[in-house]
Amino acid sequence: MHDIWNPWHGCKKCSEGCQNCYMFYLDAQRGQDGGKIYRTKAGFRYPLSKTRSGEYKVRSGEMIRVCMTSDFFLEEADPWRDEAWDIIRQRPDVKFFLLTKRPQRVRDHLPKSWGDGWENVMFNVTCENQKRADERIPILLDLPFKHKGIMCAPFIGPVSIRKYLPAGQIEQVLCDGENYGGARPCRYEWVRQLHDECAACNVTFVFCGTGRRFVKEGKMYHLEGSVQSEQARKSGLSFSGKPIQFRLTNSWGYPVPEEQLYKPYFGEHCRTCGMQLICNGCSHCGKCGEKSPGADQAVLGIQGMQGQFGQIQALTNAVPADDNGEA
Repeated sequence: MHDIWNPWHGCKKCSEGCQNCYMFYLDAQRGQDGGKIYRTKAGFRYPLSKTRSGEYKVRSGEMIRVCMTSDFFLEEADPWRDEAWDIIRQRPDVKFFLLTKRPQRVRDHLPKSWGDGWENVMFNVTCENQKRADERIPILLDLPFKHKGIMCAPFIGPVSIRKYLPAGQIEQVLCDGENYGGARPCRYEWVRQLHDECAACNVTFVFCGTGRRFVKEGKMYHLEGSVQSEQARKSGLSFSGKPIQFRLTNSWGYPVPEEQLYKPYFGEHCRTCGMQLICNGCSHCGKCGEKSPGADQAVLGIQGMQGQFGQIQALTNAVPADDNGEA
């Protein structure tokens, strides 16, 4: 999956949103223990990998979502994080999406050269309910990052962020329901409230998916697979607010010209996906039957981080770790 980078795999549950974690569920389906944390092998240096012609596989301007099967600030990953930061530093032309449930650990684990933040990093906290929003968002606002966002996923309780938006620091809010074993319901009115609060402050809001169980007007809907994202799109609740301006540079510190930045392609099938506002574009995998020109310049988009877990995990090259933590 072109827009996922998993330098390590496995996690420790730390809050309500972790209860039915999709990674633990699907690892168990494969006879694996999601609580076993290890550094990935070939996948660790993925952002620096190149084609046979010497070009980076991840193109300038793409966004990479980091640690989708773990947490970037997990304590067990402390021995590997400095090397991961160095890889991010070497690609100032690529955007890195960091998401954590552990913002209290962040300040002590930033690079020495961090200053007031790197332009190519967008930092996000998970806010699955109001308790965690009120716990984590104040920490988010106090941390030195150029770009900040909120992820309400799994969305398991009503969340109001109205009091946090006027500061102008939060640039994007995403929400998604829960999937797989024990999925808890997501409610339409919760999503609507987030949309209204974001729209009032011109902050981009993306309703990524309904989750497996979605309640609207008192009726429970059971939704599977891509239907979740399609229904989120049909709801019309996503909102494109003030554009996020990433000042990306090449390795010499010069701005990357606009014409050299990656521009995603969206096929016919993509037009029904709720993730389009934040997606890297069509993968040209052929599953939808569409064969479009320019496939060599397309990258895999994420059509629901939970529903596409099998592809996410493939990039980890998930080989059990040895006693030293190396895969």
